[in-house]
Amino acid sequence: MAHWSVRMILLSLSSLALSYAVGGDVCITGHDSGPVFEVQPSSVVYPEGLSKGTVTLNCQARASPAATYRWHVNGTNVPVGDLRYTLVAGNLVISGPQYGSDGGSYQCLAMNRCGTILSRVANLKFGYLHDFSGEGQSPQTVYEGAGAFLACQAPAHYPALSYRWFVNDFPSFVKPDGGRWFVSQVTGNLYLAKAEPNDTASYFCFTTIDMDISTKSTFSKANQLTVQPDGTGVSNTRKSAPAIKVRFPAETYALAGHTTQLECFAYGNPVPKLRWRKVDGLLPSKAGASAEGPILTLPEMTFHDEGVYECEAYNSEGRDKHQGRINVQGRPEWLQVMSDSEVEISSELHWTCVAAGKPRPSIRWLRNGQPLSTQVINLALEDSGMYQCVAENKHDTIYSNAELRVQVQAPDFRSNPVRRLVPAARGGQVMLECRPRAAPKPTLFWSRGTELLTNSSRVTVTPDGILWIHNISRADEGKYTCFAENYLGKANSTGHLSVRDATKITLAPSNADINQEENVTLQCHASHDPTMDLTFTWAHNGALLDLEDPHYDSTETIGDLLIVSGQLSQAGTYSCTAQTVVDSASASAKLVVRGPPGPPGGLVVKNVAETSAELRWSRGYDNHSPIGKYVIMGCSPLSSGWRTMRTEPSNIEGNAESARVVGLLPWMDYEFQVIASNILGSGEPSMSSHTVRTQQAAPTVAPSGLGGGGGDRNELIITWTPMAREYQNGDGFGYILAFRKRNTPTWVVERVSNVESSRYVYSNQSLSPYCPFEVKIKAYNRKGEGPFSQIALVHSAEEEPTVAPLRINATALTAFEMQVSWDPVQHLSIRYWRQHEREAAADRVRTAGLETTARVAGLRPSTRYHVTVLAYNSAGTGPASPKSTVTTRRPPPNRPPGNVFWKTDGSWVTVRWDHVKALGNESAVLGYKVLYKHEGQSALKVLDKGKTSVTLPLPKDNGYVVLEIRSWGEGGDGAAHETIVSRLSYIPTWDLPSSNTTPAVTRTHYRRK
Repeated sequence: MAHWSVRMILLSLSSLALSYAVGGDVCITGHDSGPVFEVQPSSVVYPEGLSKGTVTLNCQARASPAATYRWHVNGTNVPVGDLRYTLVAGNLVISGPQYGSDGGSYQCLAMNRCGTILSRVANLKFGYLHDFSGEGQSPQTVYEGAGAFLACQAPAHYPALSYRWFVNDFPSFVKPDGGRWFVSQVTGNLYLAKAEPNDTASYFCFTTIDMDISTKSTFSKANQLTVQPDGTGVSNTRKSAPAIKVRFPAETYALAGHTTQLECFAYGNPVPKLRWRKVDGLLPSKAGASAEGPILTLPEMTFHDEGVYECEAYNSEGRDKHQGRINVQGRPEWLQVMSDSEVEISSELHWTCVAAGKPRPSIRWLRNGQPLSTQVINLALEDSGMYQCVAENKHDTIYSNAELRVQVQAPDFRSNPVRRLVPAARGGQVMLECRPRAAPKPTLFWSRGTELLTNSSRVTVTPDGILWIHNISRADEGKYTCFAENYLGKANSTGHLSVRDATKITLAPSNADINQEENVTLQCHASHDPTMDLTFTWAHNGALLDLEDPHYDSTETIGDLLIVSGQLSQAGTYSCTAQTVVDSASASAKLVVRGPPGPPGGLVVKNVAETSAELRWSRGYDNHSPIGKYVIMGCSPLSSGWRTMRTEPSNIEGNAESARVVGLLPWMDYEFQVIASNILGSGEPSMSSHTVRTQQAAPTVAPSGLGGGGGDRNELIITWTPMAREYQNGDGFGYILAFRKRNTPTWVVERVSNVESSRYVYSNQSLSPYCPFEVKIKAYNRKGEGPFSQIALVHSAEEEPTVAPLRINATALTAFEMQVSWDPVQHLSIRYWRQHEREAAADRVRTAGLETTARVAGLRPSTRYHVTVLAYNSAGTGPASPKSTVTTRRPPPNRPPGNVFWKTDGSWVTVRWDHVKALGNESAVLGYKVLYKHEGQSALKVLDKGKTSVTLPLPKDNGYVVLEIRSWGEGGDGAAHETIVSRLSYIPTWDLPSSNTTPAVTRTHYRRK
């Protein structure tokens, strides 16, 4: 942790002789005030070569009389009045700023007759960005899978640049692409973690500067990058462990309150992932998502953020690390400043400035804008003025201002006379003050009438003019006069002392004892002088009570105090004070509040083992009720909060001060708390222990999810689920794989050292296709090996099928569907396409298992299709069968049955419709289908062509049924007519005599099944 550095400067002003201000403009006490800045100038970056613009440096000060202004640049006067320099109020306006003559450090001086102050420094600098060199860089060649970088070589510039790169044409900017690309904002270079063939292109470095009034950008000549095949003939086989190429400095200096960024980027295949940690502490949460990216961003730096940071790059092939330290520094800040002072001539003044910062700031003093050459000066009237304390380090300079007024005058009581009426209680004491304005300090004495008062057993006159009278009686009433005199004159002031009866407590509060949450009343009564008002106040442990607090109830005129729902914090001594304007009387009582115990103290963790740790603590306050037992709470990074821990002994008695926590996970961080309880409840937990890590142990469980298969020829791929952190039990963690061909005695054993690995590829030219292997896995760490998992059966990679399926047949089922059949094959892919389409545009249907038929839907009516089938497996697809050809049937009529009527007969309904006639391009109607639906249940009736009516049951209740009627034939089902039938429907006359019929309430849906 970093600490502020503090330095103190003491300014001492004293005078040995009297001097007078003669002539000139005089600062008038009580009327005038020296200048105080309200607006100070800020630094500006102005574009170089912009000759027609202006720069305004602001300066405004509050003062009476109003301030006038001057400006300094680099310590010399600015020639205000020159055509290019204009003063507007206090603001300096520079027209057509020029690089050679106007750059520098500017300060504003604000002044009036009370003094002069100097503003902070504002720098005027000129920004520029030159063009890139006309010479392009040499083309770069990189192998596929390898890393590379392109240098930006930015031109001369001020201030700092931001960098981007674009590809081939603006504004096609490079994107991170899953972490493959990175643009350093320190060097501007473009980095590529793993090259791919499509990265071959021309790249341009694009730079930008931001100034106060404009922005400028420029870009480089083309940087040609060519990616060549890796030479193995197999894509993505050149794998490599991470190698960090962008490294942040070993020492980085950050400024408190500002944002700091560290850059880290690595080459590798697969593309490395990045993660950050703080080596000597927890990574600040404000790092957010940047903790897993190439730029660690830490906003609002504090001294707690100082320390060693580490970037780790990792992939399946390994890892690389880099560390560096962040040192946090700070601008100067005031811890103590001086304030305006009025001092009398011939007195001494001490002013103190205390500033903190890192590096330690230096401190100097100014008087009226000029350096103060000595810390001890002769204080005279002309020493009045404006003083400034200046603290500075390399990061900033700060100013503290104060006005000093040196006064000289004859004694004067007009602003502070002796009190005209001073009441006092009989038997008590009284103080009479005498504080005239005078410089130099006057001689003071008191009289009562014509009697000059001197010190006695009952009367005391202090050197600073205070009169004390003790053990007051009625005889002390009367007039008292204070006389003041210095060499400039004399004055006096008189007050009257009035003696009153004393205040006395008549009923004092009594001690009380309550349980937490109970109420109690403390009584307090008093007698007093009837000519004066009496008020009551209460104090708790010496601190005045806030009677607006809901835990208290009292009034100023009634002395009783009601304590509501007493809390442990309210125990202690309560003092009642009865008070008039002249005296007071007090009485006290003690309140005991019994409640749950206080938090135990001094919690330490010792003897940390693999699954246990010993805790020791000291007893907290029992709050007047014996402690009955303790409970130990714990938390780890894997828990969502605090939970009760298992202990030995399992029940920890109230007189215990140690216990052992058991059932912990090895190699895990823990914090602990202890909670005490008694018959009144559980108390607050102790402060959390420091974080401890249990000892490492060999793994105790085997990885899960063991399986695998697939891959390229001559490969055995084994997969598993990576072990979670709580099962690793130690560092140096990895996996041990054992595998053998089924029914062979010898196991092949391989180690995988990456904790996040989830697959292993075993390559051997002698591997047979789809050969069964017995596989088992266990975990290991630096403490040992865990148990093996159960054996799983995994097959090596298959070969692509080499034989086409046999006995292929395709049959049209409807206008929209066909059936394809073949001799049994494990996995099959069906390809089909229309006669006039290319085979490459074929649609596909896949089957799994030993199926011999499949239906293909979604076809077009009356269309000729070609069909082939192919066997496939995880290695690929085999040769296609000879083509089979099929023509789908003509479509069914697209019209629903018309003129639908129905009639009821008790609990039955008869529905009739007109016959549907097929057109010439439609398939013949072979019959009708009626779908009966009621309350989620349905039934289907299929009728032949000659039937155009059906009789169906009605529901027993007064509900309704829904009927769907459609034609069917070789082309499939035709469009449906939906009819809603109800017992309660209105029944008009049908065209047959004496029949009860009604037209159906119908909806028509043009749907096919």
